[in-house]
Amino acid sequence: MSIAKEQAKKLLEQLPESATWDDIMYQLYVRAKITQGLKDIEQGNPVSHEELTKSVLTLTSGAKAQR
Repeated sequence: MSIAKEQAKKLLEQLPESATWDDIMYQLYVRAKITQGLKDIEQGNPVSHEELTKSVLTLTSGAKAQR
């Protein structure tokens, strides 16, 4: 079994029984982004503070617009 599949199974087991599909998808998305970020750092390709701030502001302003 692949490492990703094993990690996904472990993540699913840690979620409460009341978890929705949205909860599951969110957790998988966050885990994938963290894994990719750590991989980028290991490869010497981190995101700068400025880039991160811009991304967060873009995401949060988009979320507010959708409400």
